[in-house]
Amino acid sequence: MNLHQFRFVQEAARRNLNLTEAAKALHTSQPGVSKAIIELEEELGVDIFARHGKRLRRITEPGQHVLKSIEIIMREIGNLKRIGEQFSAQDSGTLSIATTHTQARYVLPVPVAKLRVAYPKVNISLHQGAPDQVAKMLIDEVAEIGIATESLSDYAELVTLPCYEWQHVLVLPGDHPLARKERLTLEDIAHESLITYHPSFTGRTRIDHAFAQRKLVPRIVLEAIDSDVITTYVRLGLGIGIVAEVAVRDLKSLEVGDLVIRPLGHLLGQNITRVAFKRGAYLRNFVYKFAELLSDRLDRNLIAKAMSGHVNDYEL
Repeated sequence: MNLHQFRFVQEAARRNLNLTEAAKALHTSQPGVSKAIIELEEELGVDIFARHGKRLRRITEPGQHVLKSIEIIMREIGNLKRIGEQFSAQDSGTLSIATTHTQARYVLPVPVAKLRVAYPKVNISLHQGAPDQVAKMLIDEVAEIGIATESLSDYAELVTLPCYEWQHVLVLPGDHPLARKERLTLEDIAHESLITYHPSFTGRTRIDHAFAQRKLVPRIVLEAIDSDVITTYVRLGLGIGIVAEVAVRDLKSLEVGDLVIRPLGHLLGQNITRVAFKRGAYLRNFVYKFAELLSDRLDRNLIAKAMSGHVNDYEL
């Protein structure tokens, strides 16, 4: 048996048993993938996949165990490579970060700049996507560290730690009637045309939950993944916006030209952005450093304990 066979089996499972897609992803031929899988099955003496003709139909029970072992082997191969890079490259290389647009735009610039000062030989690769895509990039080892508000804690393959807490804010024109109201209610907001995030982004789950608890159905007229897009459409008069406070935190006042910002933590609650790593992965020095730059609540010892299974969470 060899690593090529392991990669082919793993990729076939990832590609929903489609050998053509697996072959494309691995830059090889479909017959070559099929032949390698069959050779591994013959050597192990078990069928990893059940077949109908030449097509793979499902993963067998012994195949499930084989895949788990392959996952461990391939993870440790990746760890060996990172250990070699750590000690041979003298803290140089590439830090791959998976994150959402909001984090990349409003949160990461300062930590990234500080990491470049601390590790000038390290290049940064930013991969942006939806929270579920961030999780998949970590699991598939496209990225070493992930940052998002939604979804990350839902994956058993990931170790996640709270990074920082934040609230949503309301963005509305300065001449809007609600701008003059001292204390807003969810009922006030629900009656307005709302512009806010797509359901899988930036704490949208908490927004929906808050309205549902009060048995309110908000009038959401536009959804986006970008806070700047939301405020642009607010300026155009399409409605009032709900955005993350990190998108306006650098403003010196709550009055932004023609717009007014109002905090909504008392109505929508607090959100927690989380940092995540693939369980069992070997983390290089600059990965620990970057995590520490993200939040003063994170340090190398805490992350190392979490990665070894001794810490799953901590209170903010």
